[in-house]
Formats: sequence, structure tokens, C-alpha cells
Amino acid sequence: MAKTYFISDAHLGLESKETEERKERRILGFLDFIAADASQLFIVGDLFDAWFEYRSVIPKGHHRLLTKLEDLVLSNIKVHYLVGNHDYWTRNFFRDELGIIVYRGPFETTIDGKRFFIHHGDGLSSNDTGYRILKTLLRNPAAMWLYTLIHPDLGIALARFSSRKSRQYTADKHYGEEDGMLKFAAEKIRQGIDVVVMGHRHQPALKELGRGLYLNLGDWIEHNTYAEVEDGRVNLRSWNP
Repeated sequence: MAKTYFISDAHLGLESKETEERKERRILGFLDFIAADASQLFIVGDLFDAWFEYRSVIPKGHHRLLTKLEDLVLSNIKVHYLVGNHDYWTRNFFRDELGIIVYRGPFETTIDGKRFFIHHGDGLSSNDTGYRILKTLLRNPAAMWLYTLIHPDLGIALARFSSRKSRQYTADKHYGEEDGMLKFAAEKIRQGIDVVVMGHRHQPALKELGRGLYLNLGDWIEHNTYAEVEDGRVNLRSWNP
């Protein structure tokens, strides 16, 4: 039976050019690996550390990764992309140019007869009211339109600067699973969901919650983790070519 794969939080563009090239090669190797038996791939947010897409301009770089994702689509592998808090400002590039299915918010899907609820995980921390307010402002369509009036050279640079500052801010705060993510997952499972999938924390986890499972995908900065679903069984693995 074909497999379903999940990854999240690669944050491409976060560090030095050399570090990011090594990270991208790891991800490309992983995508080559899953091409043999995948039916679909879910990217659960923050594939890029900063992404702002203009009507006719996208951030430079990442062309090898973008081409590889298109290759998967052309091979009849469905690629799903739930945008996260670092790469939310997308337009239609991924959908129209690459054939990727894009989601702008949490969603439910069925895989191998099981109900999966997929959420990037941001905004669930009980100790971060400030972020939830900022999230509402930044995702306002009017704010996004106004930002497009800034020249791309400046706009993308500001987006990257803001992303780095956000990373520094959250690195000093405690966001353990007691912060609301597990509580949210437990409630979804109580409502009948079988598996709740999240990213955002950068800490891989696969836990039983009542009759269901909580899965956190970790990241591709330190852990290089991914999930694999085959015949309804969920496995959390580390990519080590």
C-alpha cells in the first residue's frame, strides 16, 4: 500500500548559506526517497523561515526544492501545504505553478480510513496572548495588501528580519506541551479525531491520548524527523541517509 508522509518546520533560509544548502540537500534526499512509495506528502507549515509572495515576485533561491516538489506532483503524488506562522503570506504560486494543494488554516482529512486533524500548532500556547493578537493583525487581508506596496527587495528583507526576531523571542520562552497543544489535541480526539498532527514546537513526539494519537513532527533544523502512515499505522522517524 502506498504511504503518506508528513514533515514540518524546515525554516529554509534561517541560517548561513552553507548551513541552508546542507539542510536543503537533506530534504531533497528525503523527497527522492519518498518518491518510490508515496501517495501523498503533507508539509505542515514553516517550510521557509520567511516567505512573502508578491503578485509576480517570490523570494529567490530554493529553486531545487521547488522543482523537486513539482516533480512529485507530476508523478501523481499529492503534495499538501499547510502554511505556518513563518510562511503564511503566500498567494497562488504553489497552487498554480507547482500544482500543490495549499491550506491557509487547520483542516481535517481521512487517511487509510482514519480521521486526521492537521494544525501547524501556532496560537495554541496559553502563555502567548500577544502572539495571538499579532497573528490576527498580520493575517488581515488589508494588511497583506498594504505590504505588497513595499518594493520586494525591502519587503522580503523586512520579512526575514521579522522572522529572525520572532525566533529569538520564542527561543527564550517555554512552550512545553502543557501549553495548550496537548489540551487542544485531546479535545479533538474526544470529538472523534483519530490522529492530531502538529509542528511548530520543533520537538518530535508521538503520544497516545485516550483513544487517539498526538503527533508532533519536530523539525529539520536539529531532528530531521518525519512521519509515515502506512495501512493506518503512524510512525515517527528520523531521516538519516
